[in-house]
Amino acid sequence: MGFAPEGIKLIAAGIIAAALGGVVIVWSRIVGIPLLVLGLAFASFSAYFFRDPEREKVFAPGEIACPADGTVMTIKNEGTPGITVVRIFLSVLNVHVQRAPMEGKISKVKYTKGKFAVAYAPEAADNERNLIGITGEYGRTITIEQITGAIARRIACYVKEGEDVKQGQRVGMIYFGSQVAVYLPETAKVLVKPGDKVAGAETVLAVW
Repeated sequence: MGFAPEGIKLIAAGIIAAALGGVVIVWSRIVGIPLLVLGLAFASFSAYFFRDPEREKVFAPGEIACPADGTVMTIKNEGTPGITVVRIFLSVLNVHVQRAPMEGKISKVKYTKGKFAVAYAPEAADNERNLIGITGEYGRTITIEQITGAIARRIACYVKEGEDVKQGQRVGMIYFGSQVAVYLPETAKVLVKPGDKVAGAETVLAVW
């Protein structure tokens, strides 16, 4: 079990605060004990939230990996001909690292400023977001969209246009509760349904 790079500083800050509280206790329990407890709590929460487990599942040819942990909200065409959109809600309890659904080349990265509506609300589609397009074999393209929520205020993108990625490779992270949308060509058959719990680089989201 590793940690996302964004969380290491926060974990370290919590540990330092706890250590400082342990020292201060010698002179003042009133100040030292709260600092120790809060530091440990902050470090523990940060370690849990920013956990980044290894995912080593080998997918069969034609299988499309789920890019994120969470709960499937909706699966439908949202107005773009030939595109099915799978929306996944990530609670603060889920791993928040996103992974490539297939092997290919990063064909598009586009960040857009926006609102900060609750991640599971319909209006979250207009939230701050980052698009990552991946083009693979036979010119097939899958786009994943990192979307912030009411609490999440930062998106980390680990890839850039022109970069080659492997299926399951880490491509980014969203801080705290958020949403990931997956844009699939209708030539892909979706295997999950609303309400399903899914795991990034472990669940088979769809097949060609």
